[in-house]
Amino acid sequence: MTNSRIEQLRILLKKDPNNPLGRYGLANELFKSELYEEAIVEIEEYLELKDDEGAVYRMLAECHIRTGNIENAKEAYAKGIEAANRHGHPSMAEEFEEAIEFLDE
Repeated sequence: MTNSRIEQLRILLKKDPNNPLGRYGLANELFKSELYEEAIVEIEEYLELKDDEGAVYRMLAECHIRTGNIENAKEAYAKGIEAANRHGHPSMAEEFEEAIEFLDE
């Protein structure tokens, strides 16, 4: 089921590579399928197209954690804090700050 969803989203993005919703959807499906490296690429593409309010940075950080790159995870959370604050989501920014603290332990 998930693989067909991934393929559908890839077909959609071939037709419209600048579709931020399609990029986010593909990244999410790749993440759920534990294809973290591919998800990172799609999240980065998505962020080139859209000023996310912060939530995608959680997924990006989780991808980096699961691929063993803690420094990149902390960087993703830091960018998520900036985005969350920029868009008026202080509780999300606080969550990300706590995540960085946890990773520093």
